[in-house]
Order: sequence, then C-alpha cells, then structure tokens
Amino acid sequence: MAFRIPDLQERQNTAAAAKKQMLERFRAAAQDPNLADKLAERAKIHEARVARQAEREAERKAREAELAAQAVREAQRAAAAKLEAERQAAIAAEEEAERQRLADIELKAEQKARRDERYAARKAAKKKRKRL
Repeated sequence: MAFRIPDLQERQNTAAAAKKQMLERFRAAAQDPNLADKLAERAKIHEARVARQAEREAERKAREAELAAQAVREAQRAAAAKLEAERQAAIAAEEEAERQRLADIELKAEQKARRDERYAARKAAKKKRKRL
C-alpha cells in the first residue's frame, strides 16, 4: 500500500465536482415547495420578535421615565428639607443673637452698676477725708 498524492488535475476535478454538488443542493432547496411556507413562518417569527423587542423598549422607557420622575421628586424633597433646615438655622441664629444681645446688655448694666458703686465709694471716701 503506497501513499498516493493527487496531482493538480485531480484536485481541480474534485473541487469542481464539490462546487457542482453544492450548486445542485442550493437549486433543489430553492425549488422546494415548502420554501414559501418556511419563509412566511420566518417572517412571522421575525415580526413577533420585533414586536416583543418594541414592547420591551417601551417598558424600559416607561421605567426610565418613572425613575426620572422619582429622582425629581427626591430632589424636590431634598431641596425642601434643605430650605427648612436653613430656615431653622436662621431662626436659631436669630435667637442666639438676641440672647447674646440681652447678655451684653445685662453685662453692661452690671459693669455700670459696679462702676457707679466704685464712684460712689470714692466720693464717700473723699467726703470722709474732708470731714476729718
């Protein structure tokens, strides 16, 4: 048993026969009486697929719109909460400023009373020295 290497002519003939056989199979498949039914079935499947895809896309857009609306509501709530917090902080700052103002008035009144007391004590001491 010897190993046989095909020559160029044999390889070309084999390739031509394979091409001819593939062409005959294609022509037979193209003339198949069930081809129209198969194509119609494929078209129906394709239309159903496109319809499902459009439905999913519409659902996705609706979900995105709902999420966007929810994000807007959250942002509005956050802005309202921030505004309320700022208002509360302003009220607290005003109250603190008023308390500080009252404390300053009280401190100044106390300082004035001590100063007047010292002045009166000096005057009394001066009178006392003059009488002696």
